[in-house]
Amino acid sequence: MTEFSGRDVEPVSEDAKRLNLLTHDIRSAVFDVIGGLRQVDYTKVDAETQLQLERIRTSGEVLARLVEDALNIVTDGLPGSESVFANLHLHRLLKDVELRWAGRAQELGLTFGLDLAEDVPAVISTDRLGLERILSNLLSNALKYTEAGKVWMSASRVDGDKLCFTVTDNGPGFSEEAISQLYEFQGRPENTGKPGTGLGLHIAKDIADRMGGTISVENNDQGATVTLTLPAKAWNFAASVEGNQSIPDLSDIRVLVAEDNETNQLIVAQMLQVMGAEYEIAADGVDALNWLERENFDVALIDIDMPLLSGLEVMRHIRAQRPPLRDLPILAVTAFVLRSNRDAIFDAGADRILAKPILSIDAFGQSIAALLFAAGKAPPPLRTAPENVELDEDRFRRLLDIAGPAGAKELLTRLHNDLGNVSAHMARAIKELDQVELRGQTHVLISLSGAVGADRLQRQAEALNAAAHRLDESAVLTLGQEADKCLRQLIDRIASELEGTDGG
Repeated sequence: MTEFSGRDVEPVSEDAKRLNLLTHDIRSAVFDVIGGLRQVDYTKVDAETQLQLERIRTSGEVLARLVEDALNIVTDGLPGSESVFANLHLHRLLKDVELRWAGRAQELGLTFGLDLAEDVPAVISTDRLGLERILSNLLSNALKYTEAGKVWMSASRVDGDKLCFTVTDNGPGFSEEAISQLYEFQGRPENTGKPGTGLGLHIAKDIADRMGGTISVENNDQGATVTLTLPAKAWNFAASVEGNQSIPDLSDIRVLVAEDNETNQLIVAQMLQVMGAEYEIAADGVDALNWLERENFDVALIDIDMPLLSGLEVMRHIRAQRPPLRDLPILAVTAFVLRSNRDAIFDAGADRILAKPILSIDAFGQSIAALLFAAGKAPPPLRTAPENVELDEDRFRRLLDIAGPAGAKELLTRLHNDLGNVSAHMARAIKELDQVELRGQTHVLISLSGAVGADRLQRQAEALNAAAHRLDESAVLTLGQEADKCLRQLIDRIASELEGTDGG
């Protein structure tokens, strides 16, 4: 199997070189395992065998992410002490967890169940690998100590914005000695009759601390329950809005958009236009403060990285003023960041964080609606989003209207060039199976296709990006062909529109 390539990094020492090469070979072997499983014809095996194959697949994918994390430490010298937050489809992750551990439970003569509360969001933003590692260690311990009966996991929301993951078993529970040293390194008491040294809870506690969450343990009548609790900051409640077919009506809302990138300005402005919002654009931090001094707004969207004054400085200035400016709802817009950066954003005054790239108008609109609702305003009514599969003509025309007669040609030229560059780079990345390049190009394509209303292409780009993330070679090749076809059609359409501006 051809593996995904990344950037070449010169080893800093002979030991680092040897470890780099070893990790490289481990990664290749893991990819072969996953690739081989994907070639299995599940229709030819019984249900029990399917379950075990799914267990191997999901475990292999976790192992692949662990190996990638280790390789990053080797090549980049990263200590791995910070959690990296990014968008995560939680329901799909929990389904994979269920498949993996149901197979392990069956092997041990136990049963495993998953209880997912209705109010648990489908998409969140958190440290995916960290969450998987915590749940894996908690479930591994529960199954190890349960001689008979059931192990089950539940996911729910408590106190409005906290996510709780609980693992309950029918085992003997924790002894007083075990509870007194639960999270210590190799803290398991002697003579437990089970292999291991107690690293599972130590690892889970360490990762939970880095994510900003907590681990709690309690005995119950027939076993024990271990709970991971993640507050809003640990799963980015603001950026984790499910995409659907409805968007809020913001026709009575006035928005300040502080963003220095012109293309991002157009994309955000077009989305706000579709939702009916009135808005003003500030090209830097100083311009943003000038707007706020001159006029009133219902909400501010503030990019963190801006010239003259950063988004953090702008937010600190706002929070230092008197009401009503001090109480202005603020949605910070930024790429996914380390937890320490996220904490700094919240400390500077952000109410919520919206992760870049903005993947859809649905998520964008619902983020603003949630922010306004939290600030005490009535939730905006929903309006149905266009369902045109190929190209939403209304959205496309509105984008050109925003640019105006003089700017339409420039916008179309920029779109044509950007889409052409994405097409060329993406084709090469697919051919060479370059994971890093493919993820970067699909991120750009998601934003551009969403802005012009190419909904089908946007969904294909999202699927292709996800396939690159999980290192799925077969899916990359298949999805790449489909996305390339739609992308070429969009480029031709943009070119045709551009010729129309020349003719006019």
